[in-house]
Amino acid sequence: MKANGISILKTAVVAAMSLLVLTACSSNAATKTQETTALKSENNSKSAQADTDLVIPVSDISEKVSFYPVEADGTKMEVLAVKAPDGTIRTAFNTCQVCYDSGRGYYKQDGNELVCQNCGNRFPMSRVEVEAGGCNPWPIFDQNKTVTDESITISSDFLKESKQIFANWKKTY
Repeated sequence: MKANGISILKTAVVAAMSLLVLTACSSNAATKTQETTALKSENNSKSAQADTDLVIPVSDISEKVSFYPVEADGTKMEVLAVKAPDGTIRTAFNTCQVCYDSGRGYYKQDGNELVCQNCGNRFPMSRVEVEAGGCNPWPIFDQNKTVTDESITISSDFLKESKQIFANWKKTY
């Protein structure tokens, strides 16, 4: 009978510990879910408003590329702006003209170059907005933006016309 009592006690201890572990994990999972939701809300508040013109302050642009998130008709997009070595300000969509449909055809800066995250092509800042076609950032030419001494404005209409190049943008497969 004594062995049976020890067996029952062991079972009770194991059950109590399991309940404690499950409760702790559940609490951590709930906390992580709350943190993730808060982070998503915070990130969304930093994004440009949906379906409005994108206005980029010229004073924000430097030799380090800046990325400007924007949304057009529910499609998340990104515009990049950079001061080229010759001092001119260049703009382009942050998607590769060849790799855009891959889900990974976007750029990150490495030194004085942009690197396609799909094919690895390296593209010098001096060529942004100069070349169309090929594996390079999709240019936003002068006729598609309004430039003043204070800002660069890309119209909501132009963003909506361009949204198809972001249909699979930054998707994971």
